[in-house]
Amino acid sequence: MARTAELMPMARELEAGQPDPLGATVRDGGVNFAIVSRHATRVELCTFDAGGHERRMPLPARSGDVHHGFLPGAGPGLVYGFRAHGPYAPREGHRFNPHKLLLDPYAREIVGRFEWREVHFGYRRGQPDTEPDPRDNAAAMLKARVAAPLEQRPNSAAELRVPIAETILYELHVKGLTKQHPEVPEPLRGTYAGLGHRACLDHLRGLGVTTLSLLPVHYCVPELHLDPLGLTNYWGYNTLGFFCPDPRLSSNPNDPSATRAEFRAMVAAVHEAGLEVVLDVVFNHTAEGDERGPTSSFRGLDNALYYRLDPEDRAKQLNWTGCGNTLDFGQPAVIRLVLDSLRYWVKDMGVDGFRFDLAPIVGRSGPGGFDPRSPFFTALEHDPVLARAKLIAEPWDLGPDGYALGRFPGRFLEWNDRFRDGVRRLWLRRDLGRGELARRVAGSSDRFDHGGRLPSASVNFIAAHDGFTLADLLSYARKHNHENGEDNRDGHGHEISCNCGVEGPSEDPQLLDQRRRLARALLATLFVSRGTPMLRAGDELGDSQAGNNNAYCQDNALSWVDWAGADLELLAFVRRLISVRAEHELLRRDSWLRAPDPGGAPDRLPVRWRRSDGACMTVDDWHDPRRRSLAMMLGEGDDAVLVLFNPELEVVLFALPPGPWVVVLDSAQPGALEPIACTSSRSLAAQAVAILARPSGSAMTSTPNN
Repeated sequence: MARTAELMPMARELEAGQPDPLGATVRDGGVNFAIVSRHATRVELCTFDAGGHERRMPLPARSGDVHHGFLPGAGPGLVYGFRAHGPYAPREGHRFNPHKLLLDPYAREIVGRFEWREVHFGYRRGQPDTEPDPRDNAAAMLKARVAAPLEQRPNSAAELRVPIAETILYELHVKGLTKQHPEVPEPLRGTYAGLGHRACLDHLRGLGVTTLSLLPVHYCVPELHLDPLGLTNYWGYNTLGFFCPDPRLSSNPNDPSATRAEFRAMVAAVHEAGLEVVLDVVFNHTAEGDERGPTSSFRGLDNALYYRLDPEDRAKQLNWTGCGNTLDFGQPAVIRLVLDSLRYWVKDMGVDGFRFDLAPIVGRSGPGGFDPRSPFFTALEHDPVLARAKLIAEPWDLGPDGYALGRFPGRFLEWNDRFRDGVRRLWLRRDLGRGELARRVAGSSDRFDHGGRLPSASVNFIAAHDGFTLADLLSYARKHNHENGEDNRDGHGHEISCNCGVEGPSEDPQLLDQRRRLARALLATLFVSRGTPMLRAGDELGDSQAGNNNAYCQDNALSWVDWAGADLELLAFVRRLISVRAEHELLRRDSWLRAPDPGGAPDRLPVRWRRSDGACMTVDDWHDPRRRSLAMMLGEGDDAVLVLFNPELEVVLFALPPGPWVVVLDSAQPGALEPIACTSSRSLAAQAVAILARPSGSAMTSTPNN
């Protein structure tokens, strides 16, 4: 590459009203570099040639907190980093150390291979952090590479736009879903291209889900404690680069440009299959860890700007995430970083939305609790690029006022652990009454029926990446996380689960039948409930993790979906269940429920709650601990759906409302069910759910079952 000229203060001015983009921007016959640091006295751009030789150039201009400069003659492919000069005063919150090369937070391409080395730390490990480490780490440090401007394609997501009321989320890990898929070509298994392959997309489309919720795909590095154990951060919740797809999930991991192109091609293929892509994003912390962690990017650029520090001891990070540090959303620079990242993934990479990990963090701008009117939420609401993106929150963190279920702004959907725990307790422990079942099935109005929000705000789920799989939920009474190297101390210690009498695998036919019956009942409850259902990838196949409920570091067959061992009977049931939800609009209508009063709110759906003998539920019935069977009738007249719940351990005979009715699904019967006509009553097996609808066409030709 030809030697470039010296840095200039700036290229030509941008159009009025447009801020200079941060990071490295190719334009005007060169590259503009801009980085935010409030407390740095000087920031140097460091470029590297093919032989690794470094050239340092101070950024010549400063506008507010933005240090910037223009390098004529530079272009895509230039490898670079930054060095920031300033006070090294940990007790004041400052950890500047110009001996440490820093990664551009806006890097679109990252080159090199990260390894944990002592030289990456800003102080000498094992000694007090009062003095900076003078050793240079540039030779071993990850570096940014100037990326070529992307060719803008037609936005395939614009025509897709799955309505919220029809959304069915499918939470997956790119590698986990594809690594063992027998129909995905071997070189593509475990990659973005593998997810975009016809074999995977055919499965997802046939299943009936609408929206793929991908575990983190941002550039991630493993935690330090995993390195000597030979483990890695498989899930990806340890982000270092918020603009760069993780090369570990690429079929061309050594070529950042090819990785970026592969990700975009995957999104386009998913859209062509009629599905959406939502990214799990980790904006609550970074991979630099706590104050004892490495100086890789943000810490060296401006520790006191990017991170929340302990007001009692500014040498320490506030750890409201459980991951060592917490990004400070009271700082405009942090808000801009996150908004810029979100826009990039929507506009340039084509994704449809985001699931925010530990989301209360982004709503914390002051010293205390969660604020649904925080500056970040206000800016997000008014951003035109993100106006139609799907937004999902994990509504809890470890900070003050950290449980915020139901309190996010109206556009957000929220993971609902009250649904998860309530439904599990009803079916697996039978220690909840019918009132809790009705409350969760009806959309969790106690949490979401306010401020114009609708039931779809509740993301309902039985299992997710964090916790037992559905199969393990019914096979293990306690966690088995020994392979994680933490003496089984990690992971949730109080899973609401039931092993049905035997811990782990069993060959007992009766026990296996009970586990399968409970799995179908849990899934049926999920898909007849108001809200946005979410299915964990592999649960439709009976996938197990051998009782590991925190497999974040298991990048192996334990975590990868076991296609060879798929439970095809369960798969057929889940497909039928999702199709029944799609066929019956009353099951997915995004409206709250009301009593069937002629004067009731017209925007609310009439519901009748009945006992098994057909009588309407009374106040005493809701509080009767001896009975848990329940019938829910949605709608009126010919357009009605009836759902029967039997959590009891014996068969229950349900008296039906005036008929006729047709049984369209019975979770006690795993195979495809021919329509069964009913008139006055219906027997339902123990621990089962049945869905009945008004007959249409020839449905009544089946033999009545009374």
